[in-house]
Amino acid sequence: MYLSRGKRISDIFLAATGLITSLPFFVVLPPLLWVYFKGSPFFVQQRPGLHGQLFLIYKFRTMQCASRPIPRLGRIIRRLSLDELPQFWNVLRGDMSIVGPRPLLAEYLPLYNAEQHLRHAVKPGMTGLAQINGRNNLGWEEKLEYDAAYVSNVTWQMDMLIIYKTALQMLRVYRGSDNAAAAPSEGNAAC
Repeated sequence: MYLSRGKRISDIFLAATGLITSLPFFVVLPPLLWVYFKGSPFFVQQRPGLHGQLFLIYKFRTMQCASRPIPRLGRIIRRLSLDELPQFWNVLRGDMSIVGPRPLLAEYLPLYNAEQHLRHAVKPGMTGLAQINGRNNLGWEEKLEYDAAYVSNVTWQMDMLIIYKTALQMLRVYRGSDNAAAAPSEGNAAC
């Protein structure tokens, strides 16, 4: 019941709340990024979602192109996970969920084994089990194991625990007690 209806209702409520509370960032960041990157403040890319169907993911731009280093402003935005805020729109549209396996690049689809391919049995999420258990410190296999474990055990309680732990991690980052480096490029714009 939760997976078929309750999860979508939770997603709509949380995404709408997220968009409203992050409105100041949507007022400040787009013009700042437009000037800084001399163009669109958004990064848009196709990613595989539910059942491997491609959708457009939205993020705030953090770099000019993948072949150049991430500029200081981009590192700050990524460190604070502000680049992910436009994904609340993806959740409202129904392309994503608040919690689920992070949407990886479409080019990875042929690389999954049968168990890893289970990650596409649910909608991708803004946060997930892998993100609260190591995020960028995990290897490919570990991330995909967490994704498969999540898909096999989706419950309201698990989603709330993941959201709670994500919020705690974000608070640590905002307070400066988390010295994690900026996330590596997930395939930003080509030059």
